[in-house]
Amino acid sequence: MQKTAPKKVVNAWAMYDWANSAYNLVITSTIFPTYFEAVTGDGNEATLIDEVQLGGRTFVNTSLYNYGLAIAFLVVAALSPLLSSIADYRGNKKTFLGSFFTLGSIACCGLYFFTDTSNLWLGLLCMILACFGYWASLVFYNSYLPEIAAPEDRDHVSAKGFARGYIGSMILQVICFVFVLKPDLFGITVGMASRISFLLVGIWWFVFAQWSLRRLPAGTPTDVAATKRSASSGYKELQKVWHQLKEIPVLRMFLGSYFFYNMGVQTVMLVATLYGKSELGLPTTNLIIAILLIQLIAVPGAYTISWLSGKIGNLQALMLVVLLWIALCFVGYHLPKGGINEFYMLAVGVGFVMGGIQSLSRSTYAKLMPETHNTTSFFSFFDVTEKIAIVIGMLSFGYIIEFSGSQRNSVLALMLFFVIGLMGLAFTLRKQKTTITA
Repeated sequence: MQKTAPKKVVNAWAMYDWANSAYNLVITSTIFPTYFEAVTGDGNEATLIDEVQLGGRTFVNTSLYNYGLAIAFLVVAALSPLLSSIADYRGNKKTFLGSFFTLGSIACCGLYFFTDTSNLWLGLLCMILACFGYWASLVFYNSYLPEIAAPEDRDHVSAKGFARGYIGSMILQVICFVFVLKPDLFGITVGMASRISFLLVGIWWFVFAQWSLRRLPAGTPTDVAATKRSASSGYKELQKVWHQLKEIPVLRMFLGSYFFYNMGVQTVMLVATLYGKSELGLPTTNLIIAILLIQLIAVPGAYTISWLSGKIGNLQALMLVVLLWIALCFVGYHLPKGGINEFYMLAVGVGFVMGGIQSLSRSTYAKLMPETHNTTSFFSFFDVTEKIAIVIGMLSFGYIIEFSGSQRNSVLALMLFFVIGLMGLAFTLRKQKTTITA
């Protein structure tokens, strides 16, 4: 019977969440989105939609932001299956983990040089590379979970990683906020303060990730002749995993439902700040407070939902959480212009379910997986499902904005994704019960 790894190994694994979550908070959720909107906007609050020129075409600035992220996720979705299967063959997932977080952290530092629309291409390139480095590294990070935690401990260990991430990101976020909200204390402008924040994120991510890299176990090659094989071997291994998935209907159905509800979750995380600023007209300071509320509530939320899954079951708990997401989308659609207090209340709700649904989804997949040494290849399907969902979510959100001129209509699309995901979970639960009975 598998035993959970020593505490120092589990803590080292969780510390990677501490290291990389600063990117997720500062770059994707708070300071960079508002900085991008300010740099690419005309500075006139009365302007409903700001446009920007790139490559001879005019884009709505918020849509261009969404398209840029969609490109990054598409590249991750295309490459991660190959890279992860090769990592399983050669047992070098630590090398891939280190390579991708190094790329991501350097790209974050590169955002320091993004100053205005004259080098918009640089800002978009660094944004895409940072996004790619972050999400590609998670393929290998997540694949450690079934290796270091016994099945009965995976919910708790997964929640521990997310909790560490929220705490670590809040610490750096507060430091960055001091620069952004009080730039006069340092004799700098708000723009310079934001750029310094991007630099700090890159350094924070790279430095703390070393802790994980030193203490996580080395991978075990599944094929001693792997180093002599071509890249096509990775695809062959991936094909084997796909055939295994076809023989596990519950896992396959769970991936399908995860595809849809996670499309909503990740899109909300990526567009929340721009929605509050552009659609609701909320000041940056209030948006920052709201994001902090999300981070604070996410920690107890992750542990509470982990506890709930132990009481009623993983799939049942996920269904309840997705129902809450549907309700939050409904509330978000009806938020009044300038409704700061209402936005705060929405942030509390989002924070409670955000960490929980991510943590529980990861541990549920790990529980449904068969016993295998090819954990990275199996988790590549989980991650590819997530990335393709994000691509569709971001492209849909951006397209609906350009087509209708309103981000509120895009929120309705997110609600539909959650509804489909909920139905998928219900079918997965029914199939699981049928399988157990049989």
